[in-house]
Order: sequence, then C-alpha cells, then structure tokens
Amino acid sequence: MSLLVVGLSHRSAPVSVLERAALAPEARGKLLQDAVSAEPATESAVLSTCNRIELYADVDKFHAGVAELSTLLARHSGVGLEELTPYLYVHYEDRAVHHLFSVACGLDSMVVGEGQILGQIKDALAVAQEQHTAGRLLNDLFQQALRVGKRAHSETGIDKAGQSLVTFGLEQLAGGADVARWAHGRRALVIGAGSMSSLAATTLVRNGVGELVVANRTVARAERLVQILTEPGGPGAGTGLVARAAAMSCVDHELAVADIVVSCTGAAGLLLTGAQVATAVRGRDSEVYLLDLAMPRDIDAAVHRIEGAHLVDIETLADASATGSDQPTPSAGPMAADVDKVRGIVSDEVAAFGAAQRAAHITPTVVALRTMAADVVSSEIARLDGRLPDLDDKQRAEITQTVRRVVDKLLHAPTVRVKQLASEPGGAGYADALRELFDLDPQTVAAVSRADTRADRHDAARERA
Repeated sequence: MSLLVVGLSHRSAPVSVLERAALAPEARGKLLQDAVSAEPATESAVLSTCNRIELYADVDKFHAGVAELSTLLARHSGVGLEELTPYLYVHYEDRAVHHLFSVACGLDSMVVGEGQILGQIKDALAVAQEQHTAGRLLNDLFQQALRVGKRAHSETGIDKAGQSLVTFGLEQLAGGADVARWAHGRRALVIGAGSMSSLAATTLVRNGVGELVVANRTVARAERLVQILTEPGGPGAGTGLVARAAAMSCVDHELAVADIVVSCTGAAGLLLTGAQVATAVRGRDSEVYLLDLAMPRDIDAAVHRIEGAHLVDIETLADASATGSDQPTPSAGPMAADVDKVRGIVSDEVAAFGAAQRAAHITPTVVALRTMAADVVSSEIARLDGRLPDLDDKQRAEITQTVRRVVDKLLHAPTVRVKQLASEPGGAGYADALRELFDLDPQTVAAVSRADTRADRHDAARERA
C-alpha cells in the first residue's frame, strides 16, 4: 500500500473555487467513509482549512486512487469534476510525506511560518480516528507531521517570520500602520467562538481594543470565551477592557456601533449581507473595518464596494501574500535563512519517516518467520517426546531450551540485517524475498499486519479517551 494525497489550495486554485469546494464539518466524515469504502483505499484523512482541502489515503493502485479520490472530492464539495480537476494537485509516497511535513511547518501557508496549521492537522487526525479511517500509516504520518512542525518552530526562527492569519489580516486592515496603535481603544465585534474566532478575539485584546463583543449562535460558548479573556491571568485582565457576549440576533445592532468586525464561522451562507453593512455604516463619521476569515465567506463580497466599509477577506489576503512575497524587507534575509533551515528539517524527517515505514513494512514478515520457527520447534519437541518417553521434565526443558536458542541464534542476524536493508531506499522487495525463501504463508503475514493495525487503532482510541 502507498500514500496518496489529492487536494487543492490557495496555491493551485482561485479563492472563488476554494470557497465553493469548502467542506462542512458533517461532510468530512461522510467523505472519509466513502474513501475507505472505495476499492483502492484502506485508510483516509481529510485536511480542510480556510485555504486548503486535501484528502489523504493509503491506496494499492495509483491511477485508480487518483481517479477515485478526485471524484470523491468533487462529489462532496459540490464542484463538478471537470471544473475541479485543473486545480487539483497530486502527491504520492515520499512526495506526499514531504508535502504534509511542509504544510505542518507553515511552509505552504498563505502566511509562511504560521503555526495554527498544527491545530488543524491535529483536528484532521482526530476526526479520522473518530471515524475509524486512520490506520497505521495515517496515524504515523499525521503524528509525525505534528512533531516535525513543533520541531521546526522550536529549532528555528520561523515563528518570528510567520504570523497567524488573524494578525496578517489585521495588518491589512490597518493599512501598514502599527496594529496595536491602530486598534487601541476601538470597539470590536467577533462573530463566532471557535478556534479561529478565539484567536481573533485574543489578538484584538492584546492589541488594546477598548470594547469587545463576541456573538455566537450558542451564547454560552461566547460567554465562556469572554470569561477566558477577562479572568485573572487572561489577556484582558487589568486592562480596562469591556467585554460581553451576544446572541447572533443582536449582530445588526452590534455592527452599527463596532469599529472592527472579525468573522470566522462554519455557516453555510452569508452572515452579513451588503445591505446589512450598508445600513450599519449609513450616517457614521468613521469607517468600519471588516475581516472575513471564513471559507466559504461569512461577509458578502459586495461590501468591497460600500463607501465607509473596508473589507479584507481570504481573497484579499491571498493577493496580499502573493504580492508581498516579492517585496524585500529588513527581515527578508533572516526569514530566508529560517525557511532554509526548516526545509532541511523537512527533508531529514521525510527520509527518516520513509526508513521507519519501510522497516515497519517487513516486521509482519519477520514475525511470521519467527512464529513459523517456534511452531517447528514445538512440533519437533512433541516428536521427541514420542521417541524418548522416559525423559524427565528437567531433561525435556533443557533440550527444548537448547533447540530454541539454536533457532534464535540462526535467525537473529538475518532478521536484524533484513530490517536494516528494508529501511533503505529500494528495500521494499526484501519482505517478498523473505516470504519466498522461507515459503511463508501470505495469509499469515497479512493476519499479523491486521492484528497490528487493530492494536494501533485501539491505542489511538485509548489515548483520545
């Protein structure tokens, strides 16, 4: 079996396509189940963020796998396959590993080095585990991706180079001004109480907004976020911040008095229409600044044309990121050095992951070989009992132990060496050679693999519990 990823992101597709292809949370679980029900795939995981949708699978046929995964993405996203196909990218085996590790390190993000992607990768793995679609390969892959991402952030200065999408968006709203100076004392409205909205609220508070309202469909979640922000030790403690929760039904009222609005929800339709924003800004002496981080969008793109309203959305951020990447800055040199370091970490980790997977691939064969040897020993000892019935228990135990030591010594060097050879590039054929040389039953080897996979899934479920 081999790792395959089919996906699209801000690098391959326009935001208009990404927006239409965005997967609702309930659609992700159905996509995972349909992926493992398809013939080429035995495992699946989906990474869905505001600027990427990627389906990972363990497949036994490359071309059939690409066709099936592409079809499933089109079906569950609602974008026709013919329209979606030109924007899809495909990575296979080591290239697929390299891609996910690069994503985990923030190298493939709209804002290079941003760390929020690690939480999204963790969530993707958790969903696959809950749906029981992540086996040994994807569990190993995603857990290692999380470790690689953390290593990149701890061993390099990529954190200093990278920003969160929230910070980047606020910088675009501020028009190049210092965000803290621009936001100081303003009234802010955050729509949503999920992870991105919580990050937005925290960032706004740390940048000195004077008033914060969190609006959410479940008011209790909004109240909890406000409590976290204002409790002792929270970012708003002792700052004079006025913070409160509100129901979604109050958004129009709060919009009319807010200076800054940040929205990031999982809503299927628009939360703020052009008409709502136009009404809110009518008669105001100051502009309202809106940041839409949702995919699909929460705020009508028509707001771009409303006088008195300044909107930054994912499309704006994608354009700003692409334009800004070519502009030299005082930090460009150090950032380039950090990016190079991270790329080196990714390359090393991809090689190590490949070696570990190749070594693990031969383990069931080695286990089957040792099991067969143990069965031979047991059979011969039973025959010996028949031929020499007068042996006492001590003699029988000594003979049994001696035979087992001989077999273990004969098998030790070959099995250790074959694991080493199998971990090297091109070493996948050693498992086949071992099965052929010792006439091992393929079904026995497969049974060991299935038992290992069940144990891995059990361990993952226990860890989540």
